[in-house]
Amino acid sequence: MMDWTDRHCRYFHRLLAPGALLYTEMVTTGAILHGDRDHLLAFDPAEHPLALQVGGSEPDELARCAQIAQARGYAEVNLNVGCPSDRVQKGRFGACLMREPIRVRDCISAMLDAADVPVTVKTRLGVDELDSYAYFSDFIHCVAQSGCTTFAVHARKAWLSGLSPKENREVPELRHGWVYRLKQECPQLTIILNGGVASAAAAVAHLERVDGVMLGRAAYHNPWILSECNRALDGQPGVPDRTAAVLAMTRYIEQQIAQSVPVKHISRHVLGLFQGLAGARSWRRYISDHAHKEADDSRLLFKAMQQMHAASAWQRDAA
Repeated sequence: MMDWTDRHCRYFHRLLAPGALLYTEMVTTGAILHGDRDHLLAFDPAEHPLALQVGGSEPDELARCAQIAQARGYAEVNLNVGCPSDRVQKGRFGACLMREPIRVRDCISAMLDAADVPVTVKTRLGVDELDSYAYFSDFIHCVAQSGCTTFAVHARKAWLSGLSPKENREVPELRHGWVYRLKQECPQLTIILNGGVASAAAAVAHLERVDGVMLGRAAYHNPWILSECNRALDGQPGVPDRTAAVLAMTRYIEQQIAQSVPVKHISRHVLGLFQGLAGARSWRRYISDHAHKEADDSRLLFKAMQQMHAASAWQRDAA
């Protein structure tokens, strides 16, 4: 979710799902240790509970990042061992670490020794030819020797070459059964399922077999699924409806404009709010056409909603 789940996106998602644990986009150890830390790690208190996802492969660097995350108030640090992009592979982290379970174990041990914040792992089922349940299970057991007890599992293997990151999210076979089996065989571990979850009903069904469900791009492209999940699991949504979400985000945009944040940095994250509803295309088009031109227009989302309602009314009249 690099370049997607920034602080503005997370603020929006928190409105929809008050009960969810949110994750940052993946931030590399190099960026945390040597980059603009205030910019990279900033978050609104409303985002809590919030986990920092990191990418790295050096135990001492990851240990320092865990200390920084704790000092910054993050609720969890999550090590990414699942991203297959070329950029990640060049840095020797992400999914290529599935070939090095002992290194991953040592990284997690160093992080747990350095900080009191919980440390978790996001992983795949396997990588390239390492494509068996036995390898996946052995990998989890090895890493768990560190003291890590929580694993979020994208229920596909990864190909390190031959597939794009997008294809790696779609082409390898989904194997939810492997994740179920892991939980059954390791009841002492907290197992979170990721991949192929596109509805609240699906999330609820998976929760009969595992401890948690992680939503990624499905929630970004159709964010209202977060509200539906919150209602299904906690008995109530966040904001009562999409119009209330627009009102809340308009107030947030006003606050951010006062801090010189261009509206386009925020509005891009709400494009999918009306996904599947009449007029949704007009909503997306208005935002896309105007956000970059009107950097300080705090009413952009209201204007887009008006365009959407007008378009849907025209469609009804035409019918």
